[in-house]
Amino acid sequence: MISDARVFPRYLPFGDAALVVEFGDIIDSKINQRVFALQNAITEAKIHGVDELVPTYRSLLIRYNSLKKNYDQLISEVKNLANRSTEPNAKTARKIIIPVVYGGEHGPDLGSVADWHGLTEKQVVKMHSEKEYRVYMIGFVAGFPYLGEVANEIATPRLETPRLKVPAGSVGIAEKQTGIYPCEAPGGWRIIGRTPLKLFDLKQEPPALLNPGDSVRFKPITETEYKASSEEQA
Repeated sequence: MISDARVFPRYLPFGDAALVVEFGDIIDSKINQRVFALQNAITEAKIHGVDELVPTYRSLLIRYNSLKKNYDQLISEVKNLANRSTEPNAKTARKIIIPVVYGGEHGPDLGSVADWHGLTEKQVVKMHSEKEYRVYMIGFVAGFPYLGEVANEIATPRLETPRLKVPAGSVGIAEKQTGIYPCEAPGGWRIIGRTPLKLFDLKQEPPALLNPGDSVRFKPITETEYKASSEEQA
């Protein structure tokens, strides 16, 4: 399915103090780039009355102070910026390598993902680690990156029954997405490995390791390398 460009972007009220700008209705890197292009444009323009910007896969939520800016004025200014910001602003994008120990106790679902597709565990690891992924958005819990997209050959549905606890650093697959749990949390993603890196640390500035628009590649490491890196991160 392909989004119909003729009906996007759409400008929709969200409550009494927010505006949502939708750029599409599917997960697509070009749509996501337009979301962040507009976010960057609004940030640089410093629109009076705008309090917060919340980007997602396909839309941008703009929260504003209705005492400083009325809805019609905001739409007019945002539309003007959207029409002039069709190209992504990539100046803050980075390429990040995430070390991962795959399988075993750290990747309890690697075998089931392999079985689901009639592959070996080594093939799943190779397919997962050889691609470069875009950070589409941060959400669910602080610092959780939604990355896409995995190869069709390893795209796997979520677990029918989510786990009550998924360890921090766990790397999972859910349909065509892959992601990393920054802290222990419940979740239904298929866990295929774990990274020793801290995805979110309030002692750091900024606290989140990854930002929307960044590119991520996974690097397979051994259990010994994982333990050594974990001790360094402690």
